[in-house]
Amino acid sequence: MGDALKARALRLLSMREHSRAELAHKLGSEAAAADIEPLLDGLEALDLLSDRRFAHSYVRSRQGRLGSQRLRHELRRKGVAEADIDSAMADTLEADDLSRAQAVWQKKFGQPPRDARAWAQQARFLQGRGFAADIIHRILKDCHDEPA
Repeated sequence: MGDALKARALRLLSMREHSRAELAHKLGSEAAAADIEPLLDGLEALDLLSDRRFAHSYVRSRQGRLGSQRLRHELRRKGVAEADIDSAMADTLEADDLSRAQAVWQKKFGQPPRDARAWAQQARFLQGRGFAADIIHRILKDCHDEPA
């Protein structure tokens, strides 16, 4: 059972980075926690499993579509420690939330809302992507000032 469990863990890690909690959850259906924890400890000792590396990879791959709030929420949900989240957010984000939100808004809508209903739709979209209310208001208030 140990070799098969290790092989499955390595196969999962070869596809993409995983957080420790995420990998433990995926392996949980095949073995008891008493078997999984030592395996995860060994993978971390060999630097094959790293929550810090996972957080950086996760932020890098999703920063073009999501705001900081949503990125933080998803990393917490995946069991990443707050220190690793802070490090990934500080080191990896290429642009601030305002410029990323503007890019996301421009790609999806590209023109100012024509009425209150369209404004609400655009605001909900940006909110769902994890952008803060003040950023949403700035974009939707200033969007008519942006060059075409």
